[in-house]
Amino acid sequence: MNAAPPMLHLEDVYVSYPNRHGEPVMILNDIDLKVSQGEFITVVGPSGCGKSTLLRLILGAEAPTQGAVLLDGKQLDAPNRNRGIVFQKYSLFPHLSVVDNIIFGLDAEAHGMFKGWLQPGKMRQKRRAFREQAQVYLERIGLADAADKFPHELSGGMRQRVAIAQSLIMKPRILLMDEPFGALDHATRTEMQLFILEQWEQAKMTVFFVTHDLEEACFLGSRVMVLSQYYQTDRGRGQGAKIVGDFGTPGGHPKPTDFLYSDEMKQMVNRIRHEGLNPDFLQHIKDFNLTHRDAFRTVDPKEWQGES
Repeated sequence: MNAAPPMLHLEDVYVSYPNRHGEPVMILNDIDLKVSQGEFITVVGPSGCGKSTLLRLILGAEAPTQGAVLLDGKQLDAPNRNRGIVFQKYSLFPHLSVVDNIIFGLDAEAHGMFKGWLQPGKMRQKRRAFREQAQVYLERIGLADAADKFPHELSGGMRQRVAIAQSLIMKPRILLMDEPFGALDHATRTEMQLFILEQWEQAKMTVFFVTHDLEEACFLGSRVMVLSQYYQTDRGRGQGAKIVGDFGTPGGHPKPTDFLYSDEMKQMVNRIRHEGLNPDFLQHIKDFNLTHRDAFRTVDPKEWQGES
């Protein structure tokens, strides 16, 4: 275990939603998670297991039905600039130029902070400073010449870079990415994978990256977390998704691209597919692969036996 307290701490977290009859349906079941500053965590699991729900909890856009979600020891209550999010569908405004899309958050924050007392001239100076910052990010993402273009003039990979810059300029401590490369072609996706690893190294931020691509998860993540509803207790099939896998990826990080073709990669992918994504294999709760140094859980044999 790390000596320093975790930046992010989830304990005994449950999320349930009512069905059309008003009865609660378990989505996340007793999630326990500790995360240190600067980790790159990839999150995988079957469709509908609650990966996006987990991101919303960390963003502060949703509260757990039960349990604690703590950042620096304090309960999360609402989204703020410390946590940015990038979706698969680009969060860009079609009527704004690239540079105006990137500085949108800074603009909104400045107007909120200084409304009513900042002189118009000072506001213009502040906006010029924002545009200068945006230009730095445009250079970093290889779009220095696209500042005045509009989203429809860019390729899919370019638009996703702008969406990432839109989040990065706010300097979040945690960047949440919900299948951001899922709609991209193979070549662009590979390019974007290397790009986000480069940004993670430079900014030293913590990243949660949701993906359905197991090779992508094992290549990008310094830590892989597997959410799944495919497990069992002594009394039978479980209800709601648990963290059935939480482990570090081998070697240093970022990894060389030839890691994608290594035996270690194949073994990780096969294990995840078998233990977390196979509905015909119900791993017992006591056998979960929770080998990461910060992995923990609060369940006991009563839950293994289905008596909690």
